[in-house]
Amino acid sequence: MISNNLFELQKILSNNGLLISFSGRFSQSIIEELGEAVKKYLETEDRPKNDVYNVFSIFIEQTQNIKNYCEIKKESPHYERIANSCMVTIGKTETGNYICSGNIVEQKDAVVLTGIIDELIPLDKVALKKLYKEKLRQDISPDSLGAGIGLVDIARKASLPLEYSITTIDDNFLFFTLKAVV
Repeated sequence: MISNNLFELQKILSNNGLLISFSGRFSQSIIEELGEAVKKYLETEDRPKNDVYNVFSIFIEQTQNIKNYCEIKKESPHYERIANSCMVTIGKTETGNYICSGNIVEQKDAVVLTGIIDELIPLDKVALKKLYKEKLRQDISPDSLGAGIGLVDIARKASLPLEYSITTIDDNFLFFTLKAVV
């Protein structure tokens, strides 16, 4: 039974160009180990070094954002549910790679997150660079979710505008997915 399920999963992953996938709780050591594996894997492909760096960098930023969000929710009665919902994937398209990450978030946090991303989507590279420099000079608010400058950096390194999707789980939670293409 499980071998059939794995085979079905492998077909789905292959049909979507998925190269690497991790699902579970993110810790700093897991992010570092996965990051090292991602870097080594990408270096075996015939890709420009800058693309390899951008995929690696976006992967690290996305996983750090999720880990930091989970840390903020440590006192929540829903912490385990949130912390164990983390996922990151790297896949191949005809023109490059995509990095997709997702996790369960509280509805109120999703409003802030989507607001930030919606402001980034229409910006060109020049505007993103300017915004990034402005963000570097700003003080970070203690109640910030910490995703501001990191998302700007992801948008700068991506070759296409960021994409996100939201799947409602219940009245309080949803699954948020972010996709960046390099």
